[in-house]
Order: sequence, then structure tokens, then C-alpha cells
Amino acid sequence: MIVLVRIDNRLLHGQILETWVPRLKIRRVVIADDEVASSPLARAAMTLCLPPELSAEALPEAQLDYAALAAANEPTLLLFRDVAALVRGVAAGLGPAMVRKVNLGNVHYAPGRRPVTPSVFLLGEEIAALQGLEAAGFEVEARAVPSDAPVGAQQLARKYAAAAEKR
Repeated sequence: MIVLVRIDNRLLHGQILETWVPRLKIRRVVIADDEVASSPLARAAMTLCLPPELSAEALPEAQLDYAALAAANEPTLLLFRDVAALVRGVAAGLGPAMVRKVNLGNVHYAPGRRPVTPSVFLLGEEIAALQGLEAAGFEVEARAVPSDAPVGAQQLARKYAAAAEKR
């Protein structure tokens, strides 16, 4: 079963291993990323410090079988690098019946991006995509760690608009 979808530029890292994995009792991590899937070095770097009870794999986006991930018995965390990758995953069959929660953990600053949380910077089209995912039945939230208060898609849109007014 897919317990959580997380968008995080860093993909698999300590914050996930130390907070999300134990909180959600994750047993498997699937990284949906063409770049990492094609790089033995990147895969090794992300999996070097995994505890023995946690399996992880990186797969190209086109090779993901979302229905199989959702039907599996082991609690799975599905990681995407950015909002666009998740949107492609939804177009390829990932739906809210397979996983309800979409979490934005970290999206780095880049020109044109506006801050919506201390660790998430988004573009207008990403806000629209997240609102579309919420309208389709996903529960969208931004928070770095489970103990943070979740910020929903509508709050993200308001924060995005407020950041525009400050410019």
C-alpha cells in the first residue's frame, strides 16, 4: 500500500528516514525519478544509510506500476522530485484511491518561485496543479516533518498570492 506521496527535491534523505519512516511505519521507499534510476552513484548515495528493515528502489517514471504499489502489503513511501513529476504520475494512473495524502516537504527556491512555507517555493502553475490534485480527491499538504502543522492547498495558494503582494 502507498501510505504517502512526498514531493522533495532531495528525494531520500535523513529527514525522511528519521521522521516520516518511523511515524508511518514505512517498510519500502520507491523513488520515482529518471535521473536517480539511471545513476548508480545517486542510487548508492541515497541508500547507503538505510536501516536493514527498509527497502528502497529508484525507478524511471515510465516503469512505475502504481496499481501494484497500491496493492502491495508493505507500507510504501513514494517520492517525487517535483510537482511536475507527480502530475505525470497521476496522468500515468496514480489516483487518490491508491493514496490520499500528498506531502510537499522541500521544493528549492529558483527564479520565479515564491515562498509558501520555509522550505517550499512554488510557481503559479504548481499551485494550480496542486489545487487540481486536491479537486481530484488527493489531500495536499506541505510540512517538512510530521510534527509540523500541515499547510493545505488553499493555504498554499493564499500564501503564494500574499508573497506576490510583497514584491
